[in-house]
Amino acid sequence: MYHPPRLPSPLSRIPNAHWSAPFSRLWILWVRFVRNENRTLYSAHRRLGPIIRVGPNELSINDLESVRTVYQGAFEKPAWYSVFDNYGVPCMFSAHPAVEHSARKRLISHVYSKSYIQSSATASAQARVILFERLLPILEDSVAESQLPHGIDIYSVFMAATMDFIASFIFGLSNGTNFLGDKAYRDHFLEQYKARNDYGYYDQEMPQLTRFCRKLGCFDQPVVWNALVNGLQNEEAKNGQASILYPTALSNLKLSVASELFDHVLAGQETAGLTLTYLSWRLSQSLELQAKLRGELLSLSPNMQLDEDGTPAMPDAKQLDSLPLLHAVLTETLRLHAPIPGAQPRQTPESGCRIGPYRVPGGVRIAALAYTLHRDESVFPEPEKWDPTRWLPSCAGEEDRKRRNKQFWAFSSGGRMCIGSNFAMHGELSIAEVTFVTRSQQESHIVDDDGMEQSDGYTGRPRNEELFLRFEKVVGKQHQPPSTACK
Repeated sequence: MYHPPRLPSPLSRIPNAHWSAPFSRLWILWVRFVRNENRTLYSAHRRLGPIIRVGPNELSINDLESVRTVYQGAFEKPAWYSVFDNYGVPCMFSAHPAVEHSARKRLISHVYSKSYIQSSATASAQARVILFERLLPILEDSVAESQLPHGIDIYSVFMAATMDFIASFIFGLSNGTNFLGDKAYRDHFLEQYKARNDYGYYDQEMPQLTRFCRKLGCFDQPVVWNALVNGLQNEEAKNGQASILYPTALSNLKLSVASELFDHVLAGQETAGLTLTYLSWRLSQSLELQAKLRGELLSLSPNMQLDEDGTPAMPDAKQLDSLPLLHAVLTETLRLHAPIPGAQPRQTPESGCRIGPYRVPGGVRIAALAYTLHRDESVFPEPEKWDPTRWLPSCAGEEDRKRRNKQFWAFSSGGRMCIGSNFAMHGELSIAEVTFVTRSQQESHIVDDDGMEQSDGYTGRPRNEELFLRFEKVVGKQHQPPSTACK
């Protein structure tokens, strides 16, 4: 429930990010409209401290104590998340009450657990097909002489690979996508993906105005969809049963399932695809680091090379999980290039709460950002530098690494953190990167990385949404063994 600001406000002691913050939302609305929220709030936190006021009834936080209070305290999600209701039905991610989220989560959390991902024969078989029959041929064909000058768009390839991964995990291999194997279909999908409205600004920030404008016809509406849905609902209300013409009947159960799975597909594809793109971009800037990582990965047994009978061998998932350099490059990429760097709003409970030294009333919108948490100089020195060694046991003290792990927020935290974090870290990202670095036996070189700076918003994609790399065979070159060198 929204609480109008009171004068004097209980929030008056909290530093203001802008002089107008106590009186109006116009400043923060403008910052969000021009897509500069992450960088603006990062600058404000550096000037004013870990708890700041960005509007009459809105706070931004950037310290672990406050993050624990909010995100481990089961604060409910505000109406801001309603834009993620698919087909007009909430999913687990968009459900506002924590109790509703927990009930939904109990149904599926086990299949996203680390132990399930690592031991699932089905997930392993799906990965084998996607990697060996789809991804590897693309990487191996990319060294053809005709493609060397301009390379391949690895962004497109990884967005296709992650869609195939998550779709097969959700629907089964035979019912999932094959974007890697069908380039025309993949290119068509990517063009549609790039052309989408990727920021629900009006629905999220000004929902009342948006609803009013829709009633006046200011926004385009899905005419046929509305007619069909309304007709079926009216018929079902009158007859108590589904129309024989449309036996699915758009029941709440089926829509709930559809909404949930739609959300999983979107989240599992986009975030992992972005991470793999930035990871390959960073690795392509250092042949030495590629060689060190290749040496670590080839130390596995099996290690993605062919068995004696010529069949491909998948590496052991638990062995992969124990590799320090692989973990370091993945984690550092997720730190500096978090695919969801933007604010994760919550709402303070009706009874109010204490955030740091401040007493905060109920109904206040409060949010932390991975973008600002990952750039805290006291935890991450030289925060704008991509430096995997900050995560290596041989290069950083145990206490420093503990502090960094606590402040690592690429998947949020608490009971509503990303349910797919294990699928991403121990499924899509690890195994795809192993394929990229070892099995294809190629070095990657940058051909065109113009526009790789991340957009400033809830999600962070490359400005140009493309990255062209070329590959050279490393056959005959000496593989470097795993190195403990910190730089």
